[in-house]
Amino acid sequence: MATTLPSTLLCQASFYLPTQSPCKALNSSFLFCATEGRALVRCSSKKKIGFFDQILDYIEGGPKLRKWYGAPDLLPKDGSTEEEEVEFSEEEEVRDAVLVTDGDGEIGQMIILSLIVKRARVKALVKDKRTAMEAFGTYVESLSGDASSKLFLKKALRGVRTVICSNEGFLSSVGSLKGVKHAIYLSQLSVYRGSGGIQALMNNNARKLAEQDEATLVGFGIPYTIIRVGMLQNTPGGTQGFNFEKGCAEKGSLSKEDAAFICVEALDMVPQAQFIFEVVNGEEKVSNWKQCLAKLMEKAEQ
Repeated sequence: MATTLPSTLLCQASFYLPTQSPCKALNSSFLFCATEGRALVRCSSKKKIGFFDQILDYIEGGPKLRKWYGAPDLLPKDGSTEEEEVEFSEEEEVRDAVLVTDGDGEIGQMIILSLIVKRARVKALVKDKRTAMEAFGTYVESLSGDASSKLFLKKALRGVRTVICSNEGFLSSVGSLKGVKHAIYLSQLSVYRGSGGIQALMNNNARKLAEQDEATLVGFGIPYTIIRVGMLQNTPGGTQGFNFEKGCAEKGSLSKEDAAFICVEALDMVPQAQFIFEVVNGEEKVSNWKQCLAKLMEKAEQ
């Protein structure tokens, strides 16, 4: 099982790349070493920085990495390509990709980096394809467009097996997730429902979107997982335990890094119909997420 990526880039992750120069330092935290067609990504212990700061470092290093990896030239400013779409039969389509619906967002980028380390095929919806290309190179297929458009949605879902949604309002804006085998939704609905006073007024719109998203997801008729989390915090991931008790999400909190990691771990736990659980940071240590989620799924089905 993969080690947690939140503070997970403090461990090694390997990528197979064309043989290049022996070693290149990208920044104070990353060191890329390439030998005999294999590149190792290592993090220096001199300076420990947050996971999202590492993402920013990764993005800033993007343009140089692209040339090093032999990635194609950048797309035009509008993100368009000269080649037209090639139509093909959906029956012949291989569905092995994971679509991240918020590739521009903080948690969305954390999810993408976790997927890259797992060597998953990643597609992401973004606002700016050029920026995304500079950030992730050819590791991610970035798409930009109107998700409510059937034509664009069909293109976005092509080859997608699982959708991970961390942004409110997306699911309720699309007509369907045709062909998708599993949808994972990171929901803060419990937090919105538990807020009061001025905070309740501020969260009113977000609450409505979250409620619509969950209702829409149920109506899609595909296996889905709803991860109801507590208040999301900018704290280091992988350093605290967890609490999965019913009702914990209403008043508890969860590291954004941990939230992103749990979304990726849920990929391998596809329910027959639905799987809904709550999670916040707590005292319970989890060493095997597959076993942990299996127990939670079994409990939810009772």
